Amino acid sequence: MNDQDRAEHPGLRPIDDSSLTRESWKIFQIMAEFVEGFERLAHIKPSVSVFGSARIPSDHPDYLLAEQISRQLSDAGFAVVSGGGPGIMEAANKGAFAGHSPSIGLNIQLPHEQHANPYQDIGLGFRHFFSRKVMFVKYASAYVVLPGGFGTLDELAEILTLVQTGKTRRIPVVLVGSKFWEGLLQWFEDALVTHGTIDAEDLNLYSVVDTPEEVVNVIFEYYEARSFEPSAEEKQRLMEL
Repeated sequence: MNDQDRAEHPGLRPIDDSSLTRESWKIFQIMAEFVEGFERLAHIKPSVSVFGSARIPSDHPDYLLAEQISRQLSDAGFAVVSGGGPGIMEAANKGAFAGHSPSIGLNIQLPHEQHANPYQDIGLGFRHFFSRKVMFVKYASAYVVLPGGFGTLDELAEILTLVQTGKTRRIPVVLVGSKFWEGLLQWFEDALVTHGTIDAEDLNLYSVVDTPEEVVNVIFEYYEARSFEPSAEEKQRLMEL
């Protein structure tokens, strides 16, 4: 490549201010999502983030299970945070809404599928997945993950990565539905541990249960000897998510 060709490369041409201006203004929209999330959610602690498929109908056993889990969590004093949409997200909000603690929905604007369910004491709207993800993690005392698709797997991988790398505090990560998760978890052991891409100890970052009672017990057993409130060191980590 000669000097003339290099100068004509799109990445090296003079900056077009008109396109940059629009991108720069997006920063303020992103900032607004973070600020509103921090202000609205700072006082909901302790809370549990619940995940699962948007495609599960209301008569499905997983929907009913999510509703029961969230009702028990709500009555036990946990605010319940879901993605705010249909399916298991709706079931989580519905169960919490019927209980004693707040029901929160972190709604995402999508071309398909997502619409806000009506069982939310607090409903926040997000355009950006990454700012929404921070809100799921920042105030959570536990993660409860029911059967779901790519989005649910994304959230599961996110929290496991943050805990594994020490970017957030250790919290219970509870997978609900042993039969649903067994293939993935076996692959973790057979492929990831065997290939050395995770340590065998990383398999202890999550628990697998099948009933609402087990979900609540796992969370309370974890916090039996520690506070729901993050320590000073943990707060610093959460500031740097």
